[in-house]
Amino acid sequence: MGAMTMSTEERDQFLADLHVGVLTVERDDGPPLATPVWYRYRAGGLVELTTEVSSVKGTLLAASGRATLCAQNESMPYAYVTVEGSVTMGEATDEIRVDIATRYLGDEMGRAYVASTADSDDTLVQLTPERWRTADFAKLDLG
Repeated sequence: MGAMTMSTEERDQFLADLHVGVLTVERDDGPPLATPVWYRYRAGGLVELTTEVSSVKGTLLAASGRATLCAQNESMPYAYVTVEGSVTMGEATDEIRVDIATRYLGDEMGRAYVASTADSDDTLVQLTPERWRTADFAKLDLG
């Protein structure tokens, strides 16, 4: 374990905190697709997000069955958690969509966002963590 590596508890807390994630998915016809996403995570569980089934992201996720999510601090002290794993797709209920949207937008705007996108063909994407990478620059003694 390197000097900057997070413990399991630290990485779970970091990933559960509010970050816009970057989801990366393989594709056969070029470089991987990397796109920002809203997600939710509870320690020891799955990373969950929603996307439209018919979107490029949804199509690639269904085809590959795997993805990588990276969450980071964009200011000092820099830190990141990257999680790789298999994905499954299922029903994106309004409850799930509201939970994720209000996490990022607050209650009123999150509910309004979900209502305004009610006719989308959203699916729930669940990423099962299989491999982790972490770094926390706050752990460095640069003094």
